[in-house]
Amino acid sequence: MKAIRIDKPGDIGLVEVEKPKIANSREILIRVVCGSICGSDLGIFKGTNSVATYPIVIGHEFGGVVEEIGSEVTGIRPGDLVAVDPVRSCGHCYACRHGRQNVCAGVKCVGVHMPGGFSEFVTVPAERANKVDPERISPELVCLIEPYSIGVQVNTRGRIAKGDLVLVMGCGPAGLCIIQDARARGAVVLASDIIDARLEAALKMGAAAAVNVKKEDIRKAAADFSRGEGMPVVVDAACTVDSFPLALDLASPGGRAVIMGLGAAVSQVPAVAVTRKELDVIGSRLNNHRFEEVIAGMERGIYAPEFLRSHVFPLAEAVKAFDLALNHPEEVRKVVLKFDA
Repeated sequence: MKAIRIDKPGDIGLVEVEKPKIANSREILIRVVCGSICGSDLGIFKGTNSVATYPIVIGHEFGGVVEEIGSEVTGIRPGDLVAVDPVRSCGHCYACRHGRQNVCAGVKCVGVHMPGGFSEFVTVPAERANKVDPERISPELVCLIEPYSIGVQVNTRGRIAKGDLVLVMGCGPAGLCIIQDARARGAVVLASDIIDARLEAALKMGAAAAVNVKKEDIRKAAADFSRGEGMPVVVDAACTVDSFPLALDLASPGGRAVIMGLGAAVSQVPAVAVTRKELDVIGSRLNNHRFEEVIAGMERGIYAPEFLRSHVFPLAEAVKAFDLALNHPEEVRKVVLKFDA
């Protein structure tokens, strides 16, 4: 079968690999229908993803149709459409015992630490497969459930609720999902980025205002938006060395800053930036059983996956799809790969 593999930074290709077989009674075999390219996939390609391993069949945003089930699998049958949660955890460490499986001491993400879903077939634990009604959510959109789960995780960690003023720094795909979910919760969102097309998308996804930080002063914009108080919630979805300290600076006294970055580069943050305003500095990683919430939201129409998906490529043109996502971010929201084209 065909799969997309990165052998080392800068070396990506469509390769032939062995079709997987169910290894235990709780696994299922899925025929992949679609997958979407994530910024972390691009980081693996560039060599900037600090937690990736090589060589790796990538892909953690994917879904498909169940082909075969293990002998102990219940609730899922061949022919079911499923979206796959990529998080793998041990179930017994401190984080797992306290309901935080997404930061398990030995957490793994498929497509980053272990073979991923950008292949024609994949086996997964049945408990990580989430059934989707194809009459209510198009099979060609199931891969976008995972990026929305990131947005839900961020907003849940940030305790974002009705009436909150929220600054989302960075309007790539993750930022757009955060914005749309925050708006659905009743928050009022200010979006910032350096690309006008992404800011236009943020406004369409529910942001009340948008700021290009190359053209305007973000500090003044945040002060005006918050009537001089600072932003009660700041989400750093830009994930740069400079965005972390900026997020702390823009947060209001008593505010919350949600940090998503996985880069290894060091940001300079004095302790007083946190303590003088008694900020809650909150990390957010992967998702913690958010798929059902996202699926329900898609079914209710509170998310717009059709708009989030900006480009579609067949599997045979995977390298071309990566080139577009990597080199033309001004044109891209989510690039989706069709595996059954």
